[in-house]
Formats: sequence, structure tokens, C-alpha cells
Amino acid sequence: MSPAGPAWPRLRVLQALWALLVVLLAPWRLWAIKNTQECTWQVVLNNFETVGKKDASDRFVDQEPLYTVDKVFSLLVDAPIDPDEVRGLVSGKRERSWTCTPLGSGHLPTLSLQTYLGFPYYLKINYSCKGESSEALVRKGHLTGLKPVVLVTFQSPVNFHRWKIEQLQIQMEAAPFRSKAERCNAEEVCLMSWYTPMPIKNGSVVMRVDVSSNGLGPFIPNKRFRVNINGFLERQRDNTLQFTVGNELFNLIPRYFVNVPSRPLWYTVDQAPVFILGGIPEEKAILLTDTNFKDFFLVELSIDSCWVGSFYCPPTSFTATIYDAIATESTLFIRQNQLIYYFTGTYTTLHESNRGSERWVRVLANECIKKLCPVHFHSNGSEYVMALTTGKHEGYVHFGTITVSDYLVVLYTIPEFIPDARGLEFLMVLGTESYTNFPMVPKGMSYNPYNNLLFIWGNFLLQSYNSENFIYLADFPKELSIKYLVNSFYGDTAIVTETEEIWYLLEGSYQVYKLFPSKGWEVHVSLQVMQQSSLYAPNETMVTLFYEDHRLYQLVYLIDNQQGRLVKRLVPVEQLLMYQQISTDYLLERQGSHLTLSFTNFCPFTVMRLRDLPNPQIYTRQERYRAQPPRVLEPGGFHSDNSLAVYQGLVYYLLWLHSKYDKPYADPVHDPTWRWWKNKKQDQVRGEGGESVGGPSPDPPSPSPCPGTVFAPHPVPQDYYFYLASNWRSAGSVHVDMASYEKIYDLKAENELPERIFLDKGTSYRFSVFLTAGEPEPLCTVQSKVGLAVVLADPECIEAVVKEKVLVNRNSVLFWVTLSDKRFCFDQGISGHHLMKTSMLLKVVGSSGHCFQNTHQGPRMQGNLMVPVLIGCPPGKRLAFDITYTLEYNRLQNKHYFDCVHVDPEMPCFLFRDIFYPFFLIQDLVTGDSGSFQGSYVLKVVGGGPTLDTIKEYSEEDIYRFNSPLDKTGSLIWTTRNTTTTEDSAFNILSHNSLGIEWLCMENSPCHDTIPHSIFASEFFFKVLVSNRGVDKSTYCDYQLTFQLHIHGLPLSARRAFLILMVSASLIVGLVILYVISCLLSPYVVKVCNVLCWKINNIVAWESYIYSVASDTRAFSNTSGTKSGESSGGISRVVSMVAGENKTDTKETLRKKPIS
Repeated sequence: MSPAGPAWPRLRVLQALWALLVVLLAPWRLWAIKNTQECTWQVVLNNFETVGKKDASDRFVDQEPLYTVDKVFSLLVDAPIDPDEVRGLVSGKRERSWTCTPLGSGHLPTLSLQTYLGFPYYLKINYSCKGESSEALVRKGHLTGLKPVVLVTFQSPVNFHRWKIEQLQIQMEAAPFRSKAERCNAEEVCLMSWYTPMPIKNGSVVMRVDVSSNGLGPFIPNKRFRVNINGFLERQRDNTLQFTVGNELFNLIPRYFVNVPSRPLWYTVDQAPVFILGGIPEEKAILLTDTNFKDFFLVELSIDSCWVGSFYCPPTSFTATIYDAIATESTLFIRQNQLIYYFTGTYTTLHESNRGSERWVRVLANECIKKLCPVHFHSNGSEYVMALTTGKHEGYVHFGTITVSDYLVVLYTIPEFIPDARGLEFLMVLGTESYTNFPMVPKGMSYNPYNNLLFIWGNFLLQSYNSENFIYLADFPKELSIKYLVNSFYGDTAIVTETEEIWYLLEGSYQVYKLFPSKGWEVHVSLQVMQQSSLYAPNETMVTLFYEDHRLYQLVYLIDNQQGRLVKRLVPVEQLLMYQQISTDYLLERQGSHLTLSFTNFCPFTVMRLRDLPNPQIYTRQERYRAQPPRVLEPGGFHSDNSLAVYQGLVYYLLWLHSKYDKPYADPVHDPTWRWWKNKKQDQVRGEGGESVGGPSPDPPSPSPCPGTVFAPHPVPQDYYFYLASNWRSAGSVHVDMASYEKIYDLKAENELPERIFLDKGTSYRFSVFLTAGEPEPLCTVQSKVGLAVVLADPECIEAVVKEKVLVNRNSVLFWVTLSDKRFCFDQGISGHHLMKTSMLLKVVGSSGHCFQNTHQGPRMQGNLMVPVLIGCPPGKRLAFDITYTLEYNRLQNKHYFDCVHVDPEMPCFLFRDIFYPFFLIQDLVTGDSGSFQGSYVLKVVGGGPTLDTIKEYSEEDIYRFNSPLDKTGSLIWTTRNTTTTEDSAFNILSHNSLGIEWLCMENSPCHDTIPHSIFASEFFFKVLVSNRGVDKSTYCDYQLTFQLHIHGLPLSARRAFLILMVSASLIVGLVILYVISCLLSPYVVKVCNVLCWKINNIVAWESYIYSVASDTRAFSNTSGTKSGESSGGISRVVSMVAGENKTDTKETLRKKPIS
């Protein structure tokens, strides 16, 4: 049996009294903290169907947005989120960022809103206090104004080639909701909870959820939860969940854990959403969790366990046990015997498609693997694992799925025997020291990339900061053998031996502390028994040990009352060190007739405070949005399903705006949410010569995007919406406050160093440390007693300057610390890519393991502060095309501006014959700063076409010919009067002071002789690449911007122009000659036409007469007797009458005819 604690002792009176005495006499214990009620937050996941149901909980499996939310928005017809403005999210049309409208129209530039979608899950939030009913507490909290505040932090993705690297958070206030299907006799509510949407972000599968109070109601400490996507579960048709990697087992048999050695938990740090742990004897089963073992599953893997040895891979002993298990961002790796398998989960947020495995896949089938090892940190956009071989390829190392093997480089030769430290805590191994007779038996290595600390361990412990000079830590006994190390990567290291002992090492010191078994552990367990803690039992076995949020945790199998269970519990390192210090360093002094117990305080200070901390966002690069639930017009303030759905849609659209904000053309206001509400909120957008009033940051004055247009304040409907809400007349009984959905740029520093610091070229981070000595001392004594040291992992890349000021009257010392980048340790890189890892360790001399501060969450170690530092181009910086200032400056310099006939508001045109003056902005998406790019850059035309649909990419050879001033083939597209070029003179270097660009479109260029598609002049679309790489020495950032530029008025070639001229001239001359001829011949032509028409008319009339007479004759011959006579008489009279009339006309004609 491998116990995690001592065998359960009988609670003897002396031991209990000793534990009580330790607690009572601990000078650092602040009992005032214990006066507060012990309460804690509780968070579970609910989908839409389980909202409001008691004891409902779901797993994070679904990753697709829900379109059903948009139906609720159809009710809000008179609100800021009027669905009449909503259009399809995937319509395929290019989004227009702004449009120009006539002055005085009373409207700002418009934007088409998108469909409101929703996330598939909610967070259900409650809280409980020790010894009280949770339902009554929640009701009490609601009535006293308590509202949980939820902060969701999205982990940056591994694959920066596919996803943007960013540090994103969203802060949401929870909405109260009555529970459903509960018979309640109360007037208002019996059961209730708070709910917030659980957002999802593309590229992120790991989310931290921090729950805190709004400051009203009872005191509840902040608590962090892990809410990760489990891509190894799939939903069945009956809505049940099933594992894709195997079958779930529901019985934790004691033999799986009792007398089983503990094993390390391996995963990619901060990136793995699911942890797996093997080592279950004779079972192909693993423990799987997506909540860092807050809960877990026992899963039997669906792998083929058949294995046959070979000559090159001889069988040792067949077993079904999974020995090595590693979890990465989306893939699980395991080793069974000498075979390796992997399984990829279904993560559409990472791959945008269902790329999950259908079965376990075996890799390195031709290799004999003896060990599978993790690579704790990702790099170059990928994750890795190492496979160590045996057999015919003994000594080869395989990385990930790479089949090509690499040899290890020899960095250090380990001594054959353990050095003789002769009572010292540590010993520098130089080769000249004496050695003991104990042989060194190395078993493994551990490396921290932040502080370059390398451990080599076995029955010894060596450490080195440069992989060359090693220090032997003599406090660790050579009689023991280390099984594995657990590193927090923030300066803490836990050591587990083969006998399941736990040791602790703090960076900056050389003393190794024994945590278990120890006298401090016995005191701690005794106190837990007195408090009747459920996390401890007489029989227990440690399963694994791991760090979470800088704190050490155990996964322990407990057997209590014949029942076995797995629990996750905190290893209170600080308390154990305090108990050990108290139990060994005390003094009994006789005062009069009794003994007085006193303790020695080895801490060199009594107070340590961090002061003058700068606003954190510029250094942590943490972007944060804020969202509050819509106001409901309900007396109790309780939300309904519809109002929660509205909350979902608003949060979804807020994050959608964030994801779509990274576009090449800069908006007039540098804020993603500006486009959402700009038609609804009273705002003043930049006018010509004006200032940005509504923007989130003090941007410099910039001209209007529409020449000649000045935006003025105008009547807006926000007051109208407030009026409706005040009179309880809002549509759908929901009021959306537009100011409740915004991006936060002014976060204030807390009283602690940030989690990490990003440094650009030459930037600095400055703060102060205030230390108070224990007792009033003279000036020189204070200076000698309180000292501050700053340890840098890479002093050739960063530097620290410490200035000291002694405050004699306060018995204190104030240290000013400035951490700066040295400007030459990093080449230019894309924002957030390939950052160099280093660190700064702030250490008060003599404080390691001796100084503690009591908080409401227990004691916290003081005096050692380790901060990771990342050098390079920080995330959240980008280059944008300043279209507003470019338009205005071009109009000013060229004395005019002519847009295209068919105006595209998103992409204004520029005239070919005008000099083109481009301007760019450096926009900080974290702090909201936006300023003109003052550095140098190279501009290249990398693609183009006469229409947007015909734009094609140019090859490298073509890019050189079209853009290089050295081109001799007559292919240049543009030129400039600037004479500055790159080192190889291949391309021109431009800046904001450049003399502009002149368009050429020479004979062999693609834009030469562009044929117009209408009567208007030719136009061409250029795809332009702007980059400062290699030409701008002011920053580590490699700003790369690709945008489309619309040029119109392109001239035709001389040949085509001459041809068009000749054809046009020929047509004009021909038309003139034809006109002259027609004028000369027109009288004769008219006369001939008249005669011809007269003759034609006479012929037609005569033929008509003959035809009518013939018809009458035939009719007369066919008539009978009497009727014939009557008819003939009638006809005769008619004919004779007509004949007479003709004769008369003839005579009159003859009379009128003149005599010639």
C-alpha cells in the first residue's frame, strides 16, 4: 500500500493538545478572518432544455451556435436590436464598414447588422455556506442585492497559423431565474439560481471561469472553475452521451488503486482541455476528466491489446496496463506495452470541421517504444510528444509523428558518484570536489523554459540555469530515489520519490523541504479530523500529484467505512511549512513560576506591499469585454426563457463583432462595438478637423471618410428607449441598455504582479516594493536586514534596475524596480508569434520558506515572486489602412478628388493620374490606442485584376518585376521619388513622410492597356502588401497588411489609343461625307419619291375600281327575275352616277390644265 498520509492515528489527548497549541500560538494566524461565514460558489453547465431544472447538469460537448435565438429577437420590434436591421450572417456579401450620407440627413453612416445567434450552454450559479440550506441562502442573497459576476477567460490556441493569438476575456453579470416545475407556496420564489451565457470562441477549447460577488450580500470568496470542451464525447440519437475512445466503467474497484504506485499527470500546459491518467493494473482503462479532476470518468479504451514480440522488439511481459498517457489540445497519446496509439477528438472550434478519429490509431509501428514522454509547451504552432526507443534503434528519439529520428546532444556528463557536500545545503559541481561511495543513478530530466532551470534527478538532484554548470542540492537524501517531478513553471517544484514521499523546492533557494511524511503533515491531518473533513480517511493512496493555478493538488483514493472513492484535495504547502517551522523553532522561557512559549520569526520583514503598479492591460495584453443582462420589466427582477435567450444573442453578437473587427480598412472610431450602436447612440464621429468624442480612446483628430462631410450631433433614439423602459412599455418586456455592452480599456492594477508580462522592443515595466522591518532599527541596520534581489533568467536580453529609498521614520525600505528590454534579443515577428520565454524572480533575501501572509483562502508565501516575461511583438497590435486621412490628404495635395462613377463606400477609388499618398495606423486592440504609423515600410503590389472577381496572386518573380526599381523589363506598376531602398536595392522604402506614389502601369505590367467595360474610363484592383520587416528598427513587430486598392482612370496604350483614334476619325469622316451627299441629292430624291408615290397610288386606286366592278357584275348575273330587275336598276343608277362623277372630274381637270 502506498499511503498519501500516515496510518490513521488514534487521537490521543497529547497529540490533539499539541495540534491545538500550534494553532492557538501561531503568530501569523488572523482569527478575524474566521469570523466570516465559510461560503463557496457552485457552477454547473446547463443547455437550453435544462435551464431552471433542479440538479440538472450537462457536459460541454455541443460546439455549434443555435439559430433558434433569432426567433426571440423578432418580438423586439421597437428596440436597439430591432430585427428589421438584421441580415444574414452568412449572406456572402462583403460587409460595409461605413457609408457616406448627405449632410443634414440626420443619420450617421449605416451598417447592416447580422443575425443574432446563441451559444448552446448557460452557466448555472449558486452558492452554499457551511451548515445552511443553499436554497434559503440564494434567496437571501438575491433579496440583499447579490449578483454573481462571471469572468470567462479564453485560452489562446496552439495553431497560430489558423487562429489569431489573443488574450480575450468577457465579464458578465448573472441574471436571476426562478426554477421550473417546483410546487411553491411562497409569494415570489422558492428555488432560484443565477444564469449567464457560456460563450465559445473559435480556436479555444480551454476556458477559465472566475466567479466573484458584486459586493452586496454575504462575503463569498472568488472561485475559479475549469469549463473545457470535451471532444471525446458524442451525443446519441436518444440525447445521451457516449465516449468515442471507449466504454465508461461505473465501478471504482479498490484493486485499481490500492497498493498501486502514483504516476505523473502529463499534458500540454494551459492547452489540454481533457486530462487522462493511466497506470490502472491489468486494465486497458484510464481516468479521464475535463474539469481538472473536479469530476472524472473511468473509461475502458477500445484498442486491440494483441501484441506479439519480435527479434528486434523482444517481449518482456505482456500487460493490458496503459503505462504512459499524454493529453494535448485535441489529441490523446497512450503507450501499452511497446506500442503507441493516438486519438483525435472532435473539436469544430479548432478545425471548423468534424476531424475527430473514429478509432485509436497506432503509430511508429516499426519501432519498439520503451517510454513516451511529454513536451510541456507548444512551439511553432504545434504540439509534440517524445518517444524513446529500445531494441535495434536503442537511443533514438522520435518527436510527435515525425518518423525521422534525431540523436540527443550531450550537454553534460553526470559524475559517477554522488558528491560529498560535507554539511552544506548545496555544492557547485566542478569536478574537483570529493565524492561519496553512492553511485549516481539518473532517472529523468525536467526543464522550465521560462527560467532555463534544468533538473537532472534520480537518487540525487542537480540543477542548472545554463545546462553547463550544475549545482548539487545536498538537502535531498541520497538514500531516496526520485520517481517524478511536478513543476508549476512559476517557481515551485514538487518531488515524488519511489516510496511516495513528497518534497518541495522553491526557486531561488537551495533548501529542499519534506512535506510528507512530516510533523507538519501530522498536525494538518489532526486538525482536519477535528473539523470532520471528508477529504481525509484512515486508509488512503495517492494516485497523482499536479499543479493547478500555482497550487499543488493531490488525487487520492480514500477508503472510509468500507467504501472507496477518489477525491481531489489541496496540498497546503504553506501551512505545512508553517507547522514545521513552529514545531522546531520555539523556545520555552521561565517567567516567574510558569513557562512561556515563544517562537522565532525568521522572516526579515513584517509587511510587504507592491505599489505604483501600472495599468496591467498594456503589459498583460488582456482584452476584456463587459456584458450585462437586459433589464426585464418584472417586479421581482426575475428573467424568463426569452430574456435569457436575448442575453445569449447579445453576448454572441458582441464576440462576433470582436472577431470581425480585424479588417484592413480602419473604422472612423477604433472600437469593435461602435458599429453595433452607432445609429442608436448619441455620438459624435470624427469630423473634418474635429475630435473623436465617442471613441474609447483619445485618438488624434482625423478627417471624415467622406470628403466635404462633417458629422454633427443628431437626434437619436436612446432617450426614446429609456422612456419606453421607464414606463414599462419596452417590446417583449425587455430593455437593452446599449452602454452595457462595451470593451474595457482602463482596467486598474491589483496589488500583485501580473500573471505574465509582454515586452516590445525597448519597453519597460516599473513598480515599487515596500518592505517594513520587524522591529525599529537604525538606518544601517534596516538596510542590511531588508534586501531585495532581482534574478533574471536571460540577463543578456533584459535588465533590471533597483533603486532603494530608506524610510527611517517608518522603519521601512522602498525599492523601485524597473524591468527593461535590451532591444537586441529578438528578431521581428508577427503579433503574438514566436515569443521568447524568460522570467524575472523578485526575492527578498532570507525569506524563502520563512515568510507567510494570511488571507481568506489560507496562508500565502511571501518574499518570492516569479513573473514570466515574453519578449517579442505583443498580441493585439495591428497595422490598418487609414482610409479617412488618406482621402483627405490626397484631396489636399492633388487639389481635387474624383471617386468612381459607381461608388463603393467600403473601397473608395483613387485617380490614376493623381499622386497617391497612403497612410496607416498602428492600432492597439487591447488599450484602444490608435495612432499614425511613424515607421518605415515596404509596399508591394502582390496581386490584381480588372474586377474583384478576377484578382489573381502574382508569383515572386512577378512581384519583383512589378515593384522593384531595378526592373529593366518595363513591368513597373508604380514608382516613387523617394531614393531610400532596402539593403539589396530591390524595393523602395516608404514612410509617412514619403513623396507619394506615382502610378505607371508600364507596357509589360498587368494593368497596362486595360480595356474599359463601359463608356467610362478603365479601372483596376490592386492587392497591396505593406510590411515593415527588415526596414523598421523601432519595434519587434512585423506588421503585415494586405488590402485591396481601387484605381480608376487608367490610360490606354498608345497603339490602342491610335487605333481607336483612326477608327473614330474614319467613322466621323464617313458620316460627314454621307451628310454632304445627302444634302446635294435631297431635292432630286424628293421629286422622284413624290412621282413614284403618285403612280403607286393611281395603280392601287385603278385596281381597286376594276375589282369592285367585276364583283358587282358577278352578283348581278346571279340574281332572279323581279329582284334582278330591281337590283339591276339600282346598280345601273349607281354605276351611271359614278361614271357621271368621273366624267365631271375629268372635265374640271381639263379646264384647269394650263395651255402650254
